[in-house]
Amino acid sequence: MPRPGMPASLLIMAVLAVLWIGASGAARAEYPVTFNFFAGIPYELANPGGSLPGANDWSCKPTAAHPDPVVLIHGTAGGAQTNWGAYAPLLANEGYCVYALTYGNLDVPWPLSALGGMKPIPGSAAQLGVFVDRVLAATGAAKVDFIAHSQGNIVGDYYIKRLGGSGKVDRFVGIAPPWLGIFGDQMTVIRAFGSRLGVDADTVDGVSALGAICQACPEMLGNSSFMNALNADGVYDPSVTYINLASNFDEAVWPSIALVPAANVTNVRMQDGCPTDFSDHMAIAGSHRAAMVALNALDPDHVRPVPCEFVPPFTG
Repeated sequence: MPRPGMPASLLIMAVLAVLWIGASGAARAEYPVTFNFFAGIPYELANPGGSLPGANDWSCKPTAAHPDPVVLIHGTAGGAQTNWGAYAPLLANEGYCVYALTYGNLDVPWPLSALGGMKPIPGSAAQLGVFVDRVLAATGAAKVDFIAHSQGNIVGDYYIKRLGGSGKVDRFVGIAPPWLGIFGDQMTVIRAFGSRLGVDADTVDGVSALGAICQACPEMLGNSSFMNALNADGVYDPSVTYINLASNFDEAVWPSIALVPAANVTNVRMQDGCPTDFSDHMAIAGSHRAAMVALNALDPDHVRPVPCEFVPPFTG
């Protein structure tokens, strides 16, 4: 309430200041963003099973500028924090309501419980469906947008095509999406990563045990019965707009697997127009360049420049 004798000009200035603060978003936290695929790991170490800065704010209400909440769907052995250290704070800073879950993790003690995408894809997709319904109920939104990495794309598409998700998803940003399955066995992929990192063969053989317990891995192999059944009625759902990002240097998902054409699809090869982008299967989910493509995919009416810059493999 104004004090007696308070000049009208001061009262007007005070009201305008309050309105400006609300309109400018100064009251909203600005989260630090690190463009690196491993940027989320420190948060998982500090808060096991928690949420990244800016993610999973269940009081968040979408704005007219960004009416669809964004759900982040991690890849094999990823998690809500470990896969999305760059994307969660970036999207929150851009004014999106952003959410991330860990699906398909084994019932084992932490830190192994932080490794998601280990269980069969149908069950993981069902977990995603429950999560999407919770997001829609909390935000009051009609649809969500997906950003998925690697296996997360198949989990997201299975939910859309087989579990009633069609009509609940507007845009689907696929990062290294294995739409036609991963051609080659799990060991080939693991050895490729090990070779890139200079890891000796004995260590690689030990790490391959992770692939052996991943029940989703054989489902994703090219020409598997699972992938053939999922794609029997087409790779994509016609009600969803897909934007695919792929890299020539991806060890696990080649561009010919990820960039499947269709009328409702935009395909982006990260090296087109930028020969200094060396992003591989992990780096593509952590690079500044790919993140700008993803932001444009979510909001095509306000396209921003996508810089051509050096993108190192592995980290992004």
